[in-house]
Amino acid sequence: MATELLEEKSVQAATIMQQAQEAFDSYKKAGAAVKAAFLQQIAASIESYREVLVATAQEETHLPLPRLNGEISRTTGQLQLFANVLLEGSWVEAAIDMADDTRTPARPDIRKMKVPSGPVIVFGASNFPFAFSTAGGDTASALAAGCSVVIKAHPAHEKTSNLVYKAIEEAIQKSNLHQHVVQHVSDKGNALAKALVQHEHAAAVGFTGSLAGGKAIWQYANERACPIPVFAEMSSINPVVLFPDKLQQQPAQLAQLYAASITAGMGQFCTNPGLLLAVKGEGFQLFLQHLGEEIGKVAPQPMLHEGIYCNWQRASEEILQQQKVEIVVQSAQQATGICPLPVIAKVPAATFIQNGVLKEEVFGPLSLVVECEDVHELKQALQQVKGQLTTTLMATEKDLEQFTDIIALQQSLAGRIIINSVPTGVEVCAAMVHGGPFPATTDARFTSVGSSAIQRWVRPLCFQGFPDALLPDELKNSNPLHIWRIVNNQLTNSAL
Repeated sequence: MATELLEEKSVQAATIMQQAQEAFDSYKKAGAAVKAAFLQQIAASIESYREVLVATAQEETHLPLPRLNGEISRTTGQLQLFANVLLEGSWVEAAIDMADDTRTPARPDIRKMKVPSGPVIVFGASNFPFAFSTAGGDTASALAAGCSVVIKAHPAHEKTSNLVYKAIEEAIQKSNLHQHVVQHVSDKGNALAKALVQHEHAAAVGFTGSLAGGKAIWQYANERACPIPVFAEMSSINPVVLFPDKLQQQPAQLAQLYAASITAGMGQFCTNPGLLLAVKGEGFQLFLQHLGEEIGKVAPQPMLHEGIYCNWQRASEEILQQQKVEIVVQSAQQATGICPLPVIAKVPAATFIQNGVLKEEVFGPLSLVVECEDVHELKQALQQVKGQLTTTLMATEKDLEQFTDIIALQQSLAGRIIINSVPTGVEVCAAMVHGGPFPATTDARFTSVGSSAIQRWVRPLCFQGFPDALLPDELKNSNPLHIWRIVNNQLTNSAL
């Protein structure tokens, strides 16, 4: 039976990927204006479905209406962002070195730009039914790059995903593009996912989810005769260093700020601050006292689905059962169903350093406070932390001057380092890096949020000795596009 299922999924994947390849061969030739208009049309189609989308997503995910409405706006905003990136044009990184016959030997005409890599497989995320799912950042950036996309819906919000795809289908029709430029599949097992990733036409993969899921997909991709890149965002505990002077001056304010961040969305953010490190002292004790008071007030809310809740129970129980881990506070509110009780636990730094379990992500409202004897021990503890999406320092000017070595260490841990704020909340902009060293992601050189996310789906291609008529528009001497290019080592705007 298992063999028959694998064969069935393999046949299904072959059909899907052949269609994706045909769509890619057509779509990659579309001009920047055509692709930009398509992204804008997807945004408009999603907006027309806003009311039913929000209602469906709330039913499937238990997320509140304001959050879901905000996420739809984020999704349409991302689509518009990449439309603007296309129209501006410099993302292709065009470079032109013209022929030089006066040189010995003569230099040929050499030109370079980024081109789309091929059909992309996108796996929807469980915790963001819009912004990191069907029409989310992976899909938007891949389409902007000129790739066709195959989306695997997350089973936790399949109805929502189907509705978003309906909006995309309408945009495809209105834009007169190949009908399979975006495809959508639903499957609760792993067989179809594996078959899609391992099909010869798949060129790259985008994934947001668990460490186990990301590593499995990465393994599928590397088992291929021709491995492909997997851009997976997987695991992060987002360490926060609370420096001594800051703790002494603002223990209550810090507690209020971080209680809100730890429990936002019931801790179901990849940037949730799951680890707080500080040197013990009066300020630290006051901070813990205030943090306990704030956490105690938090009313439990339902998690996204029962599977996430069960995983949270298992992971949090494992943490709390470790030697020398003690509960500082747990929400005093009444919890029912799949509503977790937010909890803060504390452990001595010496124990944290030795225990690998304490360094693992707990997806949900649990944060571990590491109590350090001195700054040296704090540094040792921080050195044991794996790759992260973010790391944060809460510090005064005095702290920043005094602890430059710890700040330098933090910069080596993550894709984004934050001063005097919380890691939750990821701005969609050109400067954002939502990535980091393994196990935060499979490739720290790229970001999954922001305009440069498009760079995951392209490769550089060099054209040598080509006549102007055969070159892409971006590289022609008579370039009709208003983009910045490097011509003979000089940055120039082709419109000038």
